[in-house]
Amino acid sequence: MPDALDPGTLDLRDIHLPEPISWWPLAPGWWITLAAIVLIIAAVFIARKIYLGKQLRRDINTELELIKQQYQQLENKPQLARALSILLRRANITYYPESNIAGLTGQQWLQHLDKTNDRPLADLAFQSETGEALLSAPYLPDNAELDFDAGKLIRLCESWLTSAHGKTQVLSR
Repeated sequence: MPDALDPGTLDLRDIHLPEPISWWPLAPGWWITLAAIVLIIAAVFIARKIYLGKQLRRDINTELELIKQQYQQLENKPQLARALSILLRRANITYYPESNIAGLTGQQWLQHLDKTNDRPLADLAFQSETGEALLSAPYLPDNAELDFDAGKLIRLCESWLTSAHGKTQVLSR
């Protein structure tokens, strides 16, 4: 009779370890962590977009104030019209990046400005004697004589810049 304690004779199986713990399905804590990461990334993206939009508005307002101060000091109408024309061009290219605004000239440029101005002034439009100064001023020397109402041109440009900011489509830097 075989000895019951003899390991060579017993029909024993080796120790079986449990299967390793799987990563899938994820524990609830991992799902919460993933959701928090996605929310943080979305919040950072939205906050950056808002900040850049406000920064653009601050930059444009600062430049406009600088242009107005320079005009008050020098009272140089060609320089004022040139600076406002450049500011409007740059703002247009920024606000409407998918349009071919940079190529607009003459009456087409003024029509575009009137068409995109959501806050038109009752007595003013870019397609007027006041707005026409924007067409010729960039090409005139500083000592040239221009006859337009500088206050009206400033108000007209301010109204366009104020209305265009609400339509910001860009800001992907």
